[in-house]
Amino acid sequence: MRPVVLGLFLCAALSLVNAACFVEEYKTSVTFCHDGTDKTWHPTGSVWRNSKCFDCNCSADSMRCCDAMQRPVNYPDKCQVEYDYTTCTFEIFEKVTCSATGGVIGK
Repeated sequence: MRPVVLGLFLCAALSLVNAACFVEEYKTSVTFCHDGTDKTWHPTGSVWRNSKCFDCNCSADSMRCCDAMQRPVNYPDKCQVEYDYTTCTFEIFEKVTCSATGGVIGK
């Protein structure tokens, strides 16, 4: 029974995340690609992960980058997401409302 419940949970969780790729095509053959996120240049044939957790590769006719960290979507308004770009992970947690009651003491 436990594997069935876990499987259903994982299937439901897949709809809560989103991953994306983008491609920059070049009209002429290039020897370097420019990563606009980090403002860095990478030689043709290289593969790298930038500071926003995109895995990129450079070829003579294009640069392709795909999100290495799935991003949550369709989460409740009472929740917020905190990204950790050093580990390429995220955490979703419930927002805490702050309120004060009583008077203010001061000079």
